[in-house]
Amino acid sequence: MTQLKPLQNYIDGRWCVSQASDHLDVINPATAEVLAQVPLSATAEVNQAVQSAAIAFQTWRRMPPTQRIQPLFRLKMLLEEHLEDLAQTITRECGKTLDESRGELRRAIENVEVACGIPMMMQGTTLEDIATGIDEMMIRQPLGVTAVIAPFNFPGMIPFWFMPYALACGNTCVIKPSEKVPLTMHQVFELLAQANFPKGVINLVNGAKEVVDVLLEHPIVRSISFVGSTPVARYIYSRAAANGKRVQCQGGAKNPVIILPDADMEMTTRITADSAFGCAGQRCLAASLAITVGEAKQTYTEAIAEAAANRVVGYGLETGVQMGPVITPQSRQRIEQIIAQGAKEGATVLVDGRSPCIAGYERGNFIRPTILQNVQPDSEIAKTEIFGPVLGLIHLETIEAAIEFVNSGQYGNMACLFTNSGAAARKFRYEAEVGNIGINIGVAAPMAFFPFSGWKDSFFGDLHGQGQHAVEFFTQTKVVIERWNREDWSRKF
Repeated sequence: MTQLKPLQNYIDGRWCVSQASDHLDVINPATAEVLAQVPLSATAEVNQAVQSAAIAFQTWRRMPPTQRIQPLFRLKMLLEEHLEDLAQTITRECGKTLDESRGELRRAIENVEVACGIPMMMQGTTLEDIATGIDEMMIRQPLGVTAVIAPFNFPGMIPFWFMPYALACGNTCVIKPSEKVPLTMHQVFELLAQANFPKGVINLVNGAKEVVDVLLEHPIVRSISFVGSTPVARYIYSRAAANGKRVQCQGGAKNPVIILPDADMEMTTRITADSAFGCAGQRCLAASLAITVGEAKQTYTEAIAEAAANRVVGYGLETGVQMGPVITPQSRQRIEQIIAQGAKEGATVLVDGRSPCIAGYERGNFIRPTILQNVQPDSEIAKTEIFGPVLGLIHLETIEAAIEFVNSGQYGNMACLFTNSGAAARKFRYEAEVGNIGINIGVAAPMAFFPFSGWKDSFFGDLHGQGQHAVEFFTQTKVVIERWNREDWSRKF
């Protein structure tokens, strides 16, 4: 068997062989093939990246914003040119289908495009004559060295919720990709190297928890951007905030979709199936609970069960596959245990996706779409984030009861309503206590020029990723109050 060369870090504008003594295998979740080895970098290497970013910041922040966005323009074109290769890399290391990987990269590119508008988005405000002869202005300035800690489920998109805005605002950046899926960001950094960013402006350090902890503690790192599970988000938020850093941490979710009797049932079924089972349910906006109201129960239950049973599961690089594997054998085992727990709590396993046999990929981490019927609103299965292709069905009699259930949950990432009633839609978006609302939409993912919102235990911080929120997060405001002696001016000229 050929020995795989470990992946390298990217520090101070060049690829660096890590001095790590430990490495992890990067494994294709569909085939169990070892794709690469990722180093668990040591503290010294993180320090090197941070120091490089700190030195680069002194020059980068002084570069006019119209010049700072020029490498981003080049990066956008490079991402477009290499989209197909990047998509295949995402599918190989993450497991999603090729179409899902392409869609992920399209969202990444959109964030680069929005960040290129920084000459307008970063502008401050001015007011003359706040008192006689005195003017006041508010300007935005960059923070310094920023850090991004990325998750496994969107290795190509989520770093771009943060990184382009940080750079466009005049900050420098250190990125720590997930050790489960480092290949995509490694490939992105090969493009970043071609985009002609000055050395040290953007750096990559591979690793696991030790690297994260160094970033959380490092006195030079000014901000932390993170996406992952709620327990880890809470840990990162509390530890980074205790060290005086700005923090934005996107956590977990338990996203409900509500189906009213007047909904277009064919459209609703198709959209909610894509939401629940797309990316094998491994996304923070996946539908996890479907709440039928009144007469919607029977029609929707039959339709979604058929959609789940007929979904094509396999290797995402193959034509016609609609859903790939989950990320690791441990994830598959955990999801199957949660399904079993739901059955013990009284739910009916209407469509059972456990222990499937996918011909040719018997070693893959596959679970077929699963439907749990008659989930009780107060059960653990109704509260637990599964992060897999499992949809629980709950029935309630009124929209008021459905909204009350939505608002009782610990998470507040997304909730969606399917209806043809404008009044019901307005009531829902007005009263539902979540950060992202969908009306006849199954994945309420904001465009790059809107913030990726989240409430309750789904988000820790004040300013979210993307759009104007990202600009505000990656800048600090300075207020200047000026008075000039008019007599001195007249004598001089």
